[in-house]
Amino acid sequence: YEFELSMELLGEKLKQIRKEKKMTQEELGKLIGVQKAQISKLENGASSATVSTILKVFKALKATVKFQIEIEDGNQLAVS
Repeated sequence: YEFELSMELLGEKLKQIRKEKKMTQEELGKLIGVQKAQISKLENGASSATVSTILKVFKALKATVKFQIEIEDGNQLAVS
């Protein structure tokens, strides 16, 4: 459930950044080598994308992605 929620949040952020860059889904898809439909699915949280694909999309948008991993003992590990 948390992963699905995170995909929805990632999709919303992806769409927001793409629009700020005045880029269409088709243009973004061409930059990373996927169809417009795949970008649409990502933006709507309807696709379970690989981390590699997510990183490619945000890199094409010139955006930095950071992951934070929380370990059960309370320690945190930030991954960029």
